[in-house]
This record gives sequence, C-alpha cells and structure tokens, in this order.
Amino acid sequence: MPFGQIRHQNPIIVKLARSIGRTPSALSMKMGNFARLDPAHRRRNVGGLSHGGKLDRKIWDEFHENWTELALESELALQRLGSGAAADDKLEALAISSDAPSETTRPAKVRLVQRFFRESVLSSYDYACTICELRLRNMLNASHIIPWSVDAARRADPRNGLSLCAFHDRAFDRGLLTIDEHLRVNVSEQVRIDDPPRLHNVGLLEIENRPIRLPERFHPDADALAYHREHIFLDAG
Repeated sequence: MPFGQIRHQNPIIVKLARSIGRTPSALSMKMGNFARLDPAHRRRNVGGLSHGGKLDRKIWDEFHENWTELALESELALQRLGSGAAADDKLEALAISSDAPSETTRPAKVRLVQRFFRESVLSSYDYACTICELRLRNMLNASHIIPWSVDAARRADPRNGLSLCAFHDRAFDRGLLTIDEHLRVNVSEQVRIDDPPRLHNVGLLEIENRPIRLPERFHPDADALAYHREHIFLDAG
C-alpha cells in the first residue's frame, strides 16, 4: 500500500504515534514524505507525498549513509519507548551510551546491530523465505549477501540482506546458489548429481531460474548480489 494511503487506524501506526506523542495521521504523512525519496518505491511507481521539505532529504541521506549508527539509534529509541526490549538489552543500551571502554560496549553494539538487521530484513520479506516462501519464523535467517566479515559498512544495511530459510541460507552462504541480475535463482553445477534424493531435488534443482519473492522494502542491492556471484558462488563444476 502506498505510504500516502496508510490507514490511520492501523494498530501499529496508532501505537507508534501514541508512543512519540503524534497523531496517526501526522505519522502517516511523515512516512509518505519519506516514501517519495525511496528508489525502491519509485521503481514500483509508488510516489509517496510530494510536499516534503529539505529536512526530510537530509534525514533520508543520513539514514542511508551510516546504517550501523542508524541501527543503534533505532534500537535504543525502541527501548526508550518500551517496545519489548528485554531487561538485559536495556542494560546493554545504557552501557553503549556511557563512557565505558569500547571493549565493554562492543558486544552490546553488535547485538543491537544484529537485531536491527534481522528484524528489518525479515519483516521486509513478510517473514517468508525469498526462495521457497517458507513461513516458519524459527526456520528463517536474515542472511548477509556480502558477508559480515567482509564489509563492516554493510553489516546493518538491510539492502545487503535476504530472508532465507535455514536450508537455503546455508546453500547461499556456501555458494551453492546465488541470485542473478534478473533476481532469479541460479544453482551451482556442483549440486547437479545423478539420482538426487527428494530434498536435494526440490530444494536445489527445481528452483533453478525461479524468481525470488521481492520484499516490500529494502530490495536486495545489485552491487551486493554481483559481489556474491563473483566471489562466493561456485559456478564451476
């Protein structure tokens, strides 16, 4: 649904608006202002609202230029609003904002960034595997396209993520499958064997050239997918 048409009675919008002291209509309008800046929505001909100000652009640019800081600020804001953070997470949040040594705060920061990334990616794909559409949340992973260890700047960026079930997450991580420039699944020659068992056939061979399930937001970044195809995908037999 276009942001400009978000229903004001949506319980999530109502709850968030109440938490920040705004009306649902005001919050919906602000989301519409940001929607006009989102290239993913523009590709889908979702224009958002057209009367946003320069500050919206400044916030949008800051949002996308430093995902790690955005992740931390977002998680801390949710904790301040009482949106389900556990007690130990709240203590970790206090440590991050203190003058404690970086060795002390690093585990807390990593945990918050990971939680932001996971929730952003999985919710964007409506809690379904982008390849097989499995909807069991306990079986889903927010998978980095460019691995966590390779690019620190992309660790919290949900455009560097895919929602994958445990089976396809491992296959993607090990280079047994990838996503091509047309957002279709490619499988490695290494998975082509004679007389494959049923799971092998259904989970790998039959998904060749299948289009992935596209997310509602945070479409997978083309450069990240290109990196995966070039550096991780096992295209040789």
